[in-house]
Amino acid sequence: MDLKRLGHLVALADECHFARAAERVHLSQPAFSRSIQSVEQELGMRLFDRESGDVKPTPAGAFLIERARRLLFDARCLQRDAMLYRDGQLGDTAFGAGPFPAATIVPAVVLTLRRQYPAVGLRIETNNAQQLLQRLLAEGIEFFVAEVRDLPADPTLQVQSLGRQPAHLFARGGHPLAGRPCTFAQAWQFGLASIWLPTPMKALVARLLDLPPGTEPVLAVECDDMALLRTLALSTDTVVASSDTWLQDDVRAGTLVRLEVEDLPPVHSEMGVVTLLNRTPSPMAQRAIACVREVAASTNVAAEG
Repeated sequence: MDLKRLGHLVALADECHFARAAERVHLSQPAFSRSIQSVEQELGMRLFDRESGDVKPTPAGAFLIERARRLLFDARCLQRDAMLYRDGQLGDTAFGAGPFPAATIVPAVVLTLRRQYPAVGLRIETNNAQQLLQRLLAEGIEFFVAEVRDLPADPTLQVQSLGRQPAHLFARGGHPLAGRPCTFAQAWQFGLASIWLPTPMKALVARLLDLPPGTEPVLAVECDDMALLRTLALSTDTVVASSDTWLQDDVRAGTLVRLEVEDLPPVHSEMGVVTLLNRTPSPMAQRAIACVREVAASTNVAAEG
């Protein structure tokens, strides 16, 4: 029994007249009558009493029609919800963000999505790329945005580049190294704080410090909380490695300065959106990814300017 024929039963119960019910569902009266008869034959029960033009449900008909109404209502709700889900007005999504994008990209993304899709639920997990990769593979999140240079060469992953974010060393405005050239080793003496460093950055630090081969540098503070790193830079002589975008307001205010490190070559973070290759993101995840790309593009332009 399909929903269309259930609709015919409800229409006849409402109109109590074959001609009016047939008109309501846009059928000829003979076709409508055949539809009702086929349901009765299929169920082996008389569902309507026909008396002098008026039609009334039998007890069996009333029993069935009550449930048919609920089914038709649920079907309409399902169709409506499917359309809303397709258009990003319903449903939810979960995604991850590494420390840099969590500080520089994700806030604007969340604000935009909340304004455009207030009925949608968002869950954002902040962690380093290695932990976020495990969450993605376990399908706990639909995608993540993070530093991608240390991701494994996995054919099941798809990485969309978001470009580079320049990074430098920063210290408080009254820091002993502020306003004068220094070497990386001199900055290191005050303690370097950073998020988890990708392998290329660790190799660079080891070379600048002239460490023995195979020796990894040990940071004074390694932390994925960018706000805590900023507080360290503002409140102590600790030197902090950060993207320029994250601390640009502090630099403009003079509370933090970018150190002039003579032997430090240009460094950057390489951001990307990571998804599973053979998994279709939900409509809301697709909109979130598009928003991430848009915000990242504007952030990169601001950083270059």
